[in-house]
Amino acid sequence: MAAAIHRIKVVNDVSDLVPILRAVGTPLRLKVVQRLAEDWRTLEDIEGEFGEEGKRALAFFEKLRLIDTRWVAREGRKQPDKSYHFYYSTININTTSPLAEISEVLAIATMPPKEYEKLEERIYAAIGDDGRFFSDIAEELKMSPTRLKALVKRSERLEYRGHRVERFRGEA
Repeated sequence: MAAAIHRIKVVNDVSDLVPILRAVGTPLRLKVVQRLAEDWRTLEDIEGEFGEEGKRALAFFEKLRLIDTRWVAREGRKQPDKSYHFYYSTININTTSPLAEISEVLAIATMPPKEYEKLEERIYAAIGDDGRFFSDIAEELKMSPTRLKALVKRSERLEYRGHRVERFRGEA
């Protein structure tokens, strides 16, 4: 019997709170997280239990790098299936931030979807197909770096890669 691996997600940047809060921001996502914490599940398993929204949750978790993947052989199938498991067993929040920044990050995490979608669309249009440097977008859209980073980390369509913001192209 293999021992369970204990992995800790360390949150050092205040904007990293957004994806953690959004990962369990709906009852369905919370249930998917709970299933993935219990055992390895395939896309077929998740889609069968949670439908299309479960499939989108998997893609979002993959974007956030909150899930681990492996290939499993299933009886009666020629090809192995990709399976998923929640990567972390513990989250350690270790950050200090000015009140204005933490307030902005929490406001973005809890922002109504319609309001958020307008901001997300502005960023999506501004980066184009190839992505753009983070500071250029912040300047163009007249947003603080904390605000832009939190908005991107909330998104299912955008990702922050190095010093660039790009359109997310996930597998799940």
